[in-house]
Amino acid sequence: MSRAARLIDLVQILRRHRRPVVAAMLAEELGVSPRTLYRDVATLRAQGAPIDGEAGVGYVLKPGFLLPPLMFGDEEIEALALGARFVAEHGDPRLARAARDAVARIEAVLPADLRERLDDAGLWIGPSKERPPEPVDTGLLRRAIREEKKLDLAYADAGGRTTDRTVWPIALAFFERVRILVAWCELRQGFRHFRLDRIGDAQLADVRYPRRRRALVANWRAAQGITEVDGSLLTRSVRRKS
Repeated sequence: MSRAARLIDLVQILRRHRRPVVAAMLAEELGVSPRTLYRDVATLRAQGAPIDGEAGVGYVLKPGFLLPPLMFGDEEIEALALGARFVAEHGDPRLARAARDAVARIEAVLPADLRERLDDAGLWIGPSKERPPEPVDTGLLRRAIREEKKLDLAYADAGGRTTDRTVWPIALAFFERVRILVAWCELRQGFRHFRLDRIGDAQLADVRYPRRRRALVANWRAAQGITEVDGSLLTRSVRRKS
């Protein structure tokens, strides 16, 4: 690995951690000695990277530091191309358009060789199986999640019985055959998973729910026994009850 690539990797590793990381752990992940790690940190600081900490204590990267996207590796290029194509296939029309726009922005600042590699990564997304029609606008659900606002739903269970629900939406889960809204349900006084094709109506309430979404997500993970949003655990979790 070149030193330039290693410096970029170091920034990425620090960005993954919210708390200080000791030099020994950073050096081990990068495959270098602690002395080399200290020199790399000094180099990044000299280039303007806001890295706090010191040897023996640990290092943390302050939020907001960005590197221009000019040094993507091969697998990063493939991940971008594959991710954008997946969203274009499985997302709603606005998300699909946003994915294409995001890739266009990245392409605009990439060198010509990397731009060509992004456009022809050789990884394709096959057509998804037909999903049941979804009466609800997923853009509205995403807005409710972003703004941490309540939603009033008319929801039908598997037997076709409809109940009115007021929920606190925290996440959308995208699967090949169905999409799921994860939310705290005031009626059931617990977390529930709502299939979008069973939501007959959704209205955004002009009131924020009383807790922060991040705290609710942490509680949901604890209730489901999930430490990270791993794909297989998430699948079993959202199918457990609705």
